[in-house]
Amino acid sequence: MSRMTRRERFRYSNELVIEKPFNWALMVRLLSYVKPYATKLLPLVLSAMLVSTAVRLFAPYIISLAIDHALVDQDVPLLFTFVAVLSGMYILNWIGNTWRIRWMQVLGQSVIYDLRQHLFRHIQRLSHRFFDQRSAGSILVRITNDINSLQELLTNGIVNVIMDILLLTGIIGMMTILSPSLTAAVLIILPIMFVISVKLRRMIRRSWQKVRIKQSTLNSHLNESIQGMRVTQSYTQEEENMGFFTRLNRDNFNAWNDATRKSATFRPMVEVTGAIGTAILIIFGAYLYRTGEISIGVFVAFAVYMGNFWEPISRLGQVYNQLLMAMASTERIFEFLDEKPSVPEKADARPVGKIRGHVQLKDVVFSYDGNRKALKGINLEFHPGETVALVGHTGSGKTSIVNLICRFYDPTDGSVRMDGWDLRDLKLEDLRSQVSIVLQETFIFSGTIRENIRFGRPDATDEEVEAAARAVGADSFIRRLPRGFDTEVEERGNILSSGERQLLSFARTLLADPRIIILDEATASIDTETELKIQEAMKTLLAGRTSILIAHRLSTIRDADNIVVLANGRILEEGPHQDLMEKRGEYFNLVTAQFKVLDAG
Repeated sequence: MSRMTRRERFRYSNELVIEKPFNWALMVRLLSYVKPYATKLLPLVLSAMLVSTAVRLFAPYIISLAIDHALVDQDVPLLFTFVAVLSGMYILNWIGNTWRIRWMQVLGQSVIYDLRQHLFRHIQRLSHRFFDQRSAGSILVRITNDINSLQELLTNGIVNVIMDILLLTGIIGMMTILSPSLTAAVLIILPIMFVISVKLRRMIRRSWQKVRIKQSTLNSHLNESIQGMRVTQSYTQEEENMGFFTRLNRDNFNAWNDATRKSATFRPMVEVTGAIGTAILIIFGAYLYRTGEISIGVFVAFAVYMGNFWEPISRLGQVYNQLLMAMASTERIFEFLDEKPSVPEKADARPVGKIRGHVQLKDVVFSYDGNRKALKGINLEFHPGETVALVGHTGSGKTSIVNLICRFYDPTDGSVRMDGWDLRDLKLEDLRSQVSIVLQETFIFSGTIRENIRFGRPDATDEEVEAAARAVGADSFIRRLPRGFDTEVEERGNILSSGERQLLSFARTLLADPRIIILDEATASIDTETELKIQEAMKTLLAGRTSILIAHRLSTIRDADNIVVLANGRILEEGPHQDLMEKRGEYFNLVTAQFKVLDAG
């Protein structure tokens, strides 16, 4: 797929998302993460919020009383009383705001923590098919950026919405009590502002949804580019890659500018509306004062209330923008959370116990995409303690068999059985804890050598870790490292050679003590000297266990109990090395061709 095609695909996807209506059900679902804190933090937050709101509602009324009964009558003691009351109210307001912000931050961060934990835990339980269909970058964006975008809404936005709605309702109520006619006059502009804001917010909503998609696309490509930097440099595609990134970056830049420009129009509209309301207050309020319908104190209280009225309306517009940004992210987060494993575990799944390692594939048909079949009617048996080698050209079905035995996928037809039980009837964790797989490109985690070896069995002692390393011949290079077993290996084990990483993987497997060991081209990237060390260690590693070897280097499988030759998803022949050589079939041709290549080299 060309780069331009990818951009067109992204654009088409954007339009589908942008036209979605606002989904309040998703927002209710998001707020369900607040439920665990409903009896602890939430009452504290709401109490502090009510204190602050009450002060802002009653302070202007106290000011009006001070003007009408203390200043007008020149009652100094009463004036000081009103000042003391107002001072106490504002101190209470300061305390309430301080604790509201502090508790809301704790509540918001707790919800963010829970949501991120839930998403990461859920993703770890999804099947391999999920990861086949998505890039690592797109998954990373969900766990980091999309959840981060909810932070402002959860830490401030939701409580501010409640507080502002209460404040607006209270202000209208207080003004109506003081003067219904003046209240009706100054708020006459509100319906006009409402009609304009509805149309404006629809444009703003679309703009922020577009921003989230553009930003997500940019981050996904950035992650992909960094991971593939060696390939980019080896093909000297730096300029082409930079050009594509520049286009994505420009799209992101333009989307942000468009959304910010549209969002910025809301506040000026509120300010213009507020100015009109203030003008009405001055003109009509002066008339009512002259006619004696209101006092000077009520006029001043109205002026304060009007100042407090337009501020929450403006803030509600900002929160609405946060809500729109959060909506786009929430859709993407719950899209992942709604994913179901394609390899589900039955509710009544049977605990495995200690398996013997007797594996049977019966009439197995398997397809990754539902179309092209990777396996076509496979019947194969692995006896306990037996070493079986799978050989064949790329795409013959070797790795597919391994994937089914580990139950990373389920067969399209037929069954895979362990000790007589269909894998679909067994507990996944019990099964996989007794099957270890060593790949050609082994994955080394950031951390120490000791932590990497212990990965498959976290409760292992230091002595057991070191014994496993000795058994596979890894201790010789480990002890030459600056801090031995406590040496930090950095991301993906960059300080180690490919052979050293593979030795660590063997030590990790040995320590896990599985009943079934799968070696998928495990010695392909190792030099001859290291391979000889591993061959010795393998005798200990494979003893008494069912072992499955996948190897293109046929010299490594001569001693296997059974060699299975595959081609195009079918078994062509099987048997011990000597028997297959005597048949002079496909295996004989593979061995002969490989030795000819070696002799020519």
